[in-house]
Amino acid sequence: MAGMDLRPLLQDNGSKIILYVWDGLGGIGAGPEGKTELQAARTPNADRLASQGTCGLLEPVYPGVTPGSGPGHLGLFGYDPVEYQIGRGALEAVGVGFDFRPGDVAARLNFCTLDSKGAIKDRRAGRIPTDESKRVVARLAEAVKEVDGVEVLWAPVKEHRALLVLRGEGLGDGLEDTDPQKEGVPPLEVRAASGAKANVQTAKTVQKVLAKAMKAIADEKKANGILARGFAKRPQWPSFQERFGLHAAVAAGTPMYRGVARLVGMDALEATNEIANDVASVAAAWEGYDFFFLHYKHTDKAGEDGDFDAKVHYIEEADSAIPALEKLGPAVLIVTADHSTPSAMKAHSWHPVPVLLAAETARRDGLSEFNEIACLRGGLGLRPSTHLMPLALAHAGRLAKFGA
Repeated sequence: MAGMDLRPLLQDNGSKIILYVWDGLGGIGAGPEGKTELQAARTPNADRLASQGTCGLLEPVYPGVTPGSGPGHLGLFGYDPVEYQIGRGALEAVGVGFDFRPGDVAARLNFCTLDSKGAIKDRRAGRIPTDESKRVVARLAEAVKEVDGVEVLWAPVKEHRALLVLRGEGLGDGLEDTDPQKEGVPPLEVRAASGAKANVQTAKTVQKVLAKAMKAIADEKKANGILARGFAKRPQWPSFQERFGLHAAVAAGTPMYRGVARLVGMDALEATNEIANDVASVAAAWEGYDFFFLHYKHTDKAGEDGDFDAKVHYIEEADSAIPALEKLGPAVLIVTADHSTPSAMKAHSWHPVPVLLAAETARRDGLSEFNEIACLRGGLGLRPSTHLMPLALAHAGRLAKFGA
């Protein structure tokens, strides 16, 4: 039944669903006593929900395939990430509320630190503060406004992240990233992913843009280099409400995650990446929506930093918000992740992510803990993440019977 059109079965009964995503939650047993971060953390609330609901593991894209954040979330939203592909630039542009028009090409930028020979010393420029990033972006906006007849637009995002948008006729978005994903080597040149004329010409233009831009900020102590990723135009996709009959909202403090949610039609609530504030935003909007996507970023960030103890701490912080979400009275409360980010690997990985679904109709599977190993024995089994939305709708009473 993969890819089944659920629209004929949808029914509105007023029930509400919360999808609470602990970004990068999954780990591997590389911590003390061979535990994952989730096993090492104290998660009394998630453990209680696990004992009252049903658990399992989700495969974000395909066995062995490491997902980016966009594909990881699209799968959770019920969109096949192989069919619905999007570059990170479009997600950032929509996430920050940029005037992202049809035909524009956007790229997500990382400011980086280059050494005297042009090699990358730090891919994230020491995670410079957002205010410093805004200052550097302002320098770029003044220095590089037009290249080859193409308008060049810049916008800050957060910390070391920024946005580049090209506006002009006949632009292509089939461009490869300039981030080599490692340090000690220079940024890659911009290359077309195919021989299409639009891509080849746009690649040449972007290479000139980045060369001028890095010359303009060469005297910066930390953010003296630029890495470009995820070149993309804005896609036209069926909305979340069209597919699942749900009026949905997102509470995510990081623009990229707001972006992927807004691309499928979710409304953005005020969010700060501080979980108490973001839960309060959900509570304030409770009567106006059927579905809430609540995003928690810090678990992923600690994993990418290789900090096992910090990830444990943030898992515990995420767990502490569960009672406030239960108090709102959702018919379905889901806790899961978009992908795994083991601190031992300092990167996203292909490992399946744990999931728990709490609802009055959930079939209890006898678990008393929420972690990767316990979820192996859960009633949901190992399944594609695209199965999550149909299950959420069913447990919320929003799917009618199929057939006579």
